[in-house]
Amino acid sequence: MRTRLLPLLIILMAGVLLALGFPLAVSVAAAQQQRVVVDRIDDTARFAALAQFVTEQTGGTDERRRTLQAELEAYDSVYGIRAGVFYRDRSPMAMAPVTWRLPAEGEGHEAFSEALLGRRSHDPPQVWPWQRGRVVVASPVVRDGDVVAVVVLDSPTGEMRSRTLRGWLLIALGESVAMLVAVGAAIRLTGWVLLPVQTLDAAAHDIASGKMRSRVVASGGPPELRRLARSFNEMADNVEEVLEQQRAFVADASHQLRNPLAALLLRIELLALELPEGNEEIASVRTEGKRLGQVLDDLLDLALAEHAEADLRLTDIGALTAERVASWRPFAEENGVRLRVDGASAVTAWADPIALSSALDAIIDNACKFTPAGEEVILTVASGRDNATVVVADRGPGLTEQELERIGDRFWRSTRHQNVRGSGLGLSISRALLAAGGGSLAYAPHEPHGLRVTVTVPRNCPHG
Repeated sequence: MRTRLLPLLIILMAGVLLALGFPLAVSVAAAQQQRVVVDRIDDTARFAALAQFVTEQTGGTDERRRTLQAELEAYDSVYGIRAGVFYRDRSPMAMAPVTWRLPAEGEGHEAFSEALLGRRSHDPPQVWPWQRGRVVVASPVVRDGDVVAVVVLDSPTGEMRSRTLRGWLLIALGESVAMLVAVGAAIRLTGWVLLPVQTLDAAAHDIASGKMRSRVVASGGPPELRRLARSFNEMADNVEEVLEQQRAFVADASHQLRNPLAALLLRIELLALELPEGNEEIASVRTEGKRLGQVLDDLLDLALAEHAEADLRLTDIGALTAERVASWRPFAEENGVRLRVDGASAVTAWADPIALSSALDAIIDNACKFTPAGEEVILTVASGRDNATVVVADRGPGLTEQELERIGDRFWRSTRHQNVRGSGLGLSISRALLAAGGGSLAYAPHEPHGLRVTVTVPRNCPHG
């Protein structure tokens, strides 16, 4: 969830910062240009005041003209700004540099034309840092209410663009710092919000894995999630209580039924002594009685398996598998089935040796019962980075996809194998025993026919 929530928050914050940054950058550029324009307007007003008293009749001997020319040259020398005063007919009164001429078109021409109307020129268009434009400002020279000349200043924009760029860099730096702070805050916020969710997820996974005592500490996160954590704990308490009652009922029922069943089987044996030897009805009743006794024993084992804590030890899985195969080999040979162990000979993992042995016994028993004579059952031991596995592959009839989804359910047996002895509880017991220690069972087809059962146990201690 964090991988989806965090990018969304970052995108939103970046959008907000950009929405604030772009207008600020535009205002910085406009302010820098406005500052230049105001300075140029002040300068044109000063030059216009000097040019008011310069007359055309005095020509080049006019002291005021020489003073104006000297001011313009000093202005150009100090600031690098082209400046000139031009009569209405565009002829120069004074200008610097002396080689500069009023342009016949463009911004300078438009500014001169506006000033001839008795008003200063309009503000020039915005010059951006990547442009090499110039700022042209013109003001009229008025004498006795008439416009007799125009002051034109043509300024380079390099310094202005540099100041604008520095302002933009400061804005970018500020927004970068703000973005880093926002990302840090978003990470802390998502962590604070999602910590209870992650804790709930871990607790739910533990309960789904059979660790019914797992609970959530409702101490952090938003109030809604703290309430959810408390509700989750209440639900887990109720579920654990119901399951405990169910286990207790199954265990008590199995235990209480064993004595009457044992008495019933004893009376059947006594009755069989009074009947002719080989009576089919008595043999059938005896078989069903023994099957019922096996079901009760399996129910009691299942109730104990679901309630017992795993005794985890660092176990040599390869040696334990070889030991179980050696124990089952005589039974397999009686049925004409070969047992073989492949894979690594020494693989260590954390497991309850008794639980793992019981699980392997149940799986090997099923494989030998359903594998035809002359076929082979192969057990392969392997180790991975986090888990060790024992794969039991047989050459029996296998199971359909629908049957694979139900295998391991309590009392479930395939309709095609009802004639094979069993209670349908062996794999359920094995799954419960393995789950208590962090292990699992998985089932898959074994091509071209047969079943492959994978026993998985952790290589790292699940409880430490």
